[in-house]
Amino acid sequence: MSSSDKLVIALPKGRILKEVMPLVRAVGIEPEPAFDDPASRLLHFQTNIPNLSIIRVRSSDVATFVAFGAAQLGVAGNDVLLETSYPEIYAPVDLDIGHCYLAVAQPKGMEDDKDPNRWSHVRIATKYPNLTHQYFSSQGIQAECIKLSGAMELAPGLGLCRRIVDLVSSGATLKANGLVEVEKILDVTSRLVVNRAALKTRSEELNGWIEKFREVVNGN
Repeated sequence: MSSSDKLVIALPKGRILKEVMPLVRAVGIEPEPAFDDPASRLLHFQTNIPNLSIIRVRSSDVATFVAFGAAQLGVAGNDVLLETSYPEIYAPVDLDIGHCYLAVAQPKGMEDDKDPNRWSHVRIATKYPNLTHQYFSSQGIQAECIKLSGAMELAPGLGLCRRIVDLVSSGATLKANGLVEVEKILDVTSRLVVNRAALKTRSEELNGWIEKFREVVNGN
């Protein structure tokens, strides 16, 4: 079987992987034993489906692998999909996992300046510069975005900026770092994503997987 005949599904590392694997297994995909071995350094895994393999990548990179056709299927949060805005990606199924939200936060001592309607210019640390800029622009606020890949909560205390835009789950990380949430920007869940070109050329195969995931999510 040539590599062009194989399907690759890109899964995100970390918290979402634990939530998505019951769905992956429920549709009939079982990865090789190394997938569950914490000592393994493999990133590409065979499965019980001869023509389907799994790659495990950063959550922010899943969309890129799918958009450029290195993977035909994937699981990505709508935060990543909106930030990257790849036209090559189709997201047919909300998997109802990975629930969190994108929010603006600032140091606790800035309560007197927590109304975004009073802001005209903000400097924001975030790994979502496009989403952040679009959100503030829609409110007539000029946003200067400083892109960070992590540890956003450090930025205000070290004088890099006054506010951050980041994902919030429980809010514990914000609280531990002396930050308070000011405004919610976007609710986030993970979606099944498909490469549009592959969907045209391998419609029967890919639509079959889309339908299997949809049935599992809907409890059918």
